[in-house]
Amino acid sequence: MVPTSVLPPGVGHRHARETKVQSRTTAAGSWLSPDGAAHLVFASATHPGQVRSLNEDACLAAPPVFLVADGMGGHARGDVASRLVVESFVPLRGQVVVHPSDLDAAIETSRRSVAALAAEFTSAPGSTLIAASYVLEDGRGYWLLANIGDSRAYSYADGVLDQISKDHSVIQELIDAGVITRDEALGHPERHVITRAIGALTDSEADFSLVPAEPGSRLLLCSDGLHSEISETAIAHILSEHAPPAQTVHTLVGAAVSAGGHDNVTVVVVDVAGDDERPAENTMPTAGARR
Repeated sequence: MVPTSVLPPGVGHRHARETKVQSRTTAAGSWLSPDGAAHLVFASATHPGQVRSLNEDACLAAPPVFLVADGMGGHARGDVASRLVVESFVPLRGQVVVHPSDLDAAIETSRRSVAALAAEFTSAPGSTLIAASYVLEDGRGYWLLANIGDSRAYSYADGVLDQISKDHSVIQELIDAGVITRDEALGHPERHVITRAIGALTDSEADFSLVPAEPGSRLLLCSDGLHSEISETAIAHILSEHAPPAQTVHTLVGAAVSAGGHDNVTVVVVDVAGDDERPAENTMPTAGARR
């Protein structure tokens, strides 16, 4: 990955190129929870972009858990680091109840795996993480989020796009402290520096949060290859079209690649379906990975 600063809403790259984009679907399907309380329709897609030949992103769409991991390191095996993060969460696939401790345990497993990789190759690979697990609390659906780095989670509902994760970056800390504005962040010399990662010679903790997952809402998980290339206004517009997730993921990836594609781009879209959209059975995919 190339860590980037946070783009303010409505700001994107102005000089988009017309590009035929062939992104790769890594998962697509639907899931009805064992108790019948939740129906999720989901898809994921990835593309290496127009600059980099190696795709260091990885993702997982294995209900009730979804995640994006953005590897760092290039020749320092960032692609392997992100894959190890994904593999640490695979055992949660199909689990009826996922607790914060389950996500924490998966993160700890990924830390050990990436640390072993670093020792083997005498390098400092690392990865970001944005993970979301569907959970029920008092009969209501929520997204249990775990976040390390600058890969993001967005919720789209009732025509409004909300960033529901918080970037771990030097720029975000300066904005929070009132030292700089979001506009000033765009040219700041430390705009590429993230402050948390799995691996990369750090021992970063994850932020956990619980966000409502209302019927009719959409969840978007993405690497910074999406939100650093197109504006949040553009993202909201694509989500507002309410195309099926399997189509939406390719539209999002295509927009980012056509806008420059300076980094790998990976997205996961999950629709929380209403009662009238429930399927007779699940159509579970193969667990997602990369490229």
